Amino acid sequence: MPEDRTALVTGAARGIGAAVAARLAREGWRVVLVDRDPAGADLAARLGARFEQADMADEDEVIRTVASVRTQEGRLDALVSNAGFGITRSLSELTLTEWNTVLATNLTATFLLARAAEDLLRAARGAIVTIASTRAHMSEPDTFPYTASKGGLVALTHALAVSLGPEVRANCISPGWIHTHGGTLRPADHAQHPAGRVGTPEDIAALVAFLVGPESGFVTGAEFVVDGGMTRRMIYV
Repeated sequence: MPEDRTALVTGAARGIGAAVAARLAREGWRVVLVDRDPAGADLAARLGARFEQADMADEDEVIRTVASVRTQEGRLDALVSNAGFGITRSLSELTLTEWNTVLATNLTATFLLARAAEDLLRAARGAIVTIASTRAHMSEPDTFPYTASKGGLVALTHALAVSLGPEVRANCISPGWIHTHGGTLRPADHAQHPAGRVGTPEDIAALVAFLVGPESGFVTGAEFVVDGGMTRRMIYV
């Protein structure tokens, strides 16, 4: 693979995005980290990577970010669309503004990024990886915009795969419980997973590295549920 292969990772200041950026940097990728949080600059410096502070829900900022890759790196081999957040609110209390804000970041941003970077990705015969959630298939109460956005992301991913192939591959990862925040996990938290433990950001990063690499050349339009087996486990109360 070319030594200057470049990856753009959104939502990269912490959690899954930070782990993905670190994994790709270790494997020799030039990585551009993107986040609204300026703290991403510190991680980028430690990784020898570049940081762009930008809001991926803003079309102008998406266009600016991709333009910076076009100018500074000159190519884009992998787009990892990871930025996202949720709002938990009852149906009667959820506002249209809140709904639109979550969908803009979690779903529309991927469309904006893919559209802005299409020519770069085609030229590099690159790959797109989107980070959805098992919430695309199962719900907790009052998570309407988050659940809808993640379900939409699964569908958007296979639409991208069919529309941009064969030059560009697109795949989706739907994580389950990934321990991205502080706090101590209980033995019961691990035990409820058939895999015997809660997931880590590095679990997701490892799969991203495979999906953007040469050994996954026959993999596109797929969704990978990475949840320690939880969505396959029947639970009776």
